[in-house]
Amino acid sequence: MAERAVRHCCLGWDFSTQQVKVVAVDAELSVFYEDSVHFDRDLVEFGTQGGVHVHKDGLTVTSPVLMWVQALDIILEKMKASGFDFSQVLALSGAGQQHGSVYWKTGASQVLTSLSPDLPLREQLQACFSISDCPVWMDSSTAAQCRQLEAAVGGAQSLSRLTGSRAYERFTGNQIAKIYQQNPEAYSHTERISLVSSFAASLFLGSYSPVDYGDGSGMNLLQIQDKVWSQACLGACAPHLEEKLGRPVPSCSVVVGPLPIGEAHRRAGLLLGKWEPSLPTLSSAMGFLQDAKWWPSLGTTQVSLGTSDTLFLWLQEPTPALEGHIFCNPVDPQHYMALLCFKNGSLMREKIRDESASGSWSEFSKALQSTEMGNGGNLGFYFDVMEITPEIIGRHRFSAENHEVPAFPRDVEIRALIEGQFMAKKIHAEALGYRVMPKTKILATGGASHNRDILQKWGAYSSFSPRKPALYGSHGEQVLADVFGAPVYIIDTANSACVGSAYRAFHGLAAGTDMPFAEIVKLAPNPRLVATPTPGASQVYEALLQRYAMLEQRILSQTRGPPE
Repeated sequence: MAERAVRHCCLGWDFSTQQVKVVAVDAELSVFYEDSVHFDRDLVEFGTQGGVHVHKDGLTVTSPVLMWVQALDIILEKMKASGFDFSQVLALSGAGQQHGSVYWKTGASQVLTSLSPDLPLREQLQACFSISDCPVWMDSSTAAQCRQLEAAVGGAQSLSRLTGSRAYERFTGNQIAKIYQQNPEAYSHTERISLVSSFAASLFLGSYSPVDYGDGSGMNLLQIQDKVWSQACLGACAPHLEEKLGRPVPSCSVVVGPLPIGEAHRRAGLLLGKWEPSLPTLSSAMGFLQDAKWWPSLGTTQVSLGTSDTLFLWLQEPTPALEGHIFCNPVDPQHYMALLCFKNGSLMREKIRDESASGSWSEFSKALQSTEMGNGGNLGFYFDVMEITPEIIGRHRFSAENHEVPAFPRDVEIRALIEGQFMAKKIHAEALGYRVMPKTKILATGGASHNRDILQKWGAYSSFSPRKPALYGSHGEQVLADVFGAPVYIIDTANSACVGSAYRAFHGLAAGTDMPFAEIVKLAPNPRLVATPTPGASQVYEALLQRYAMLEQRILSQTRGPPE
């Protein structure tokens, strides 16, 4: 019998809002295995919707930490059942939803270091958390804590200069402050606080993984210039916080250890000393790593299509402002990354699809095709949950004469949603210094970007096959390119965070050689051009963008009232 060909690989993981995903990437940077566990579908006993629990106040949003643990158990068993050869895995890395936090109970470290490969992780870790439902990025219940933190350091602008962002309700420091104030007993019984990224790494390591600079700069606690915890911010949030967080480390750090993660791995010999994986610290903004070689020289802006919509800009010199975020760059320690986050992303698109297109993406697409660029001057704002950029909630529709109206025809509604989401992104990106230059390119990644039609409509995460062709024509693919005034490219994978993480694992194998990340990914496929701006689009959207910005300010003033 012929021996099976050896296919060494690295694993890339993504602990996202709605699911846990994994891919295996070989030395040629080809994906040859992928799998996932969807929380709502595969773990119905936890009762989540969209992977979260939205509490009665409409502001508090949490996820069960044991759901994430059990998802890892399940996906490893699925890999084992498929015959996946764990012995060929050289290293692994991963990504975690940003701003989520996990609270390890006193004594949990002893359990972690003595995990048995013969028992499921959930069974062994079920008593290890002082908070069972963890705050996640969708939470907006910490307004009081945000104001307290800003006051402690001299105001919002001072906090932004220090940590890269003004105080945001979803940021971990403010979440910790709320837990300390409202549940001091649970806080006192917490020995370690992890981000979702470092929590996931800890499950593989069997010990606490440190928080990295990239993810740590989304906490309102890390001094982004010095890359150390801010003592003023720590003190404003909770006592003894520095010892509960541990020392932050560079995003390119490699931690090494055996993986006590179950029978599937024990049989593969991973606990027998044959293989000690290098595990680059997990970071939240891993999607753009797939094409890091493409970024700095070409002025690329990345738009990530996920549960939330995010926009990334590569920066050499940070200029923190009251809007948006400056993070430590997880690829290049000398540079920074600007980020804008829009909470009402794919879930909002799915709602409008259900309400206006009978739950059908095909009908959604036909409706979009039937309307003209600019939508006859009709503009819409769609925020079913409190938006981050800007802080608005509710649905607001305006006619071409700027009169607020209660409803749009279904076709107009669909285009108003899509155009409005794009215009908001461009307006707020320009506030951070975004400008369309001759070499500007838009790189679309995330759950929707693998399907051309869904990408064209700025759609939601779906279960379409990554290899499924465009289904409903090409009219809608211009929307993103037209609004931003730049060509749009996509990567031919839906799991860009996973794939980028696997690339990062290969980079971890080269630790100590000073090999740049761009050298590691030189074999990766280049992004594919899918749309260029339509002649005349800039004139149409220039006026609409001005109106959209004006109406956004009107809504904000009505919500907040006149300035004091």
